[in-house]
Amino acid sequence: MKLNATETPKLTYRFEQALVYANRLHAKQTRKGGNVPYISHLLSVAALVLEDGGDEDEAISALLHDAVEDQGGKATREVISNIFGEKVIEIVDGCTDSDTIPKPPWQERKQQYIEKLRCASASVRRVALADKLHNARCILSDLHGEGEATWEKFRGGKEGTLWYYRTLSKLFVETDANSWLVEELNRIVSEFK
Repeated sequence: MKLNATETPKLTYRFEQALVYANRLHAKQTRKGGNVPYISHLLSVAALVLEDGGDEDEAISALLHDAVEDQGGKATREVISNIFGEKVIEIVDGCTDSDTIPKPPWQERKQQYIEKLRCASASVRRVALADKLHNARCILSDLHGEGEATWEKFRGGKEGTLWYYRTLSKLFVETDANSWLVEELNRIVSEFK
């Protein structure tokens, strides 16, 4: 739900707490194939969620959307649930494609994630869409700077990654066609070559 022009999203101490927790969890992590601190991605996703009218729980979930998958699995899930509550952990769960190590095979995992998104709540889709939009922006930037070598960073390679983002774009058109985030994702994915 978008906020009216007169409404201001309220970010409380919970958001600050989530930001500090996310930064600590991902402190040693960088973005794929580079030295950009991972927190930059989480901040970008949270910003997109808020710019799309997301509430505090959605913004907190944006900061924590990769925590279970990348930083501790079920134990991290338990901490998030205890500190930030049921709505946040439901969104984080909806954005998590695996909480086990080793992760299931890439294609199987991505297909299951896509099917999960088809039935997901609007809050899960908003955070997932913001996540995929930021990732797509980074891929496009890398393609401009690194060319075809960009695809080597991804387990799905060029073919799999193109399939994944094109499939996600179609899914979001079906589920969230009125969101400017969908338009932006489609525009960027159409530039992938």
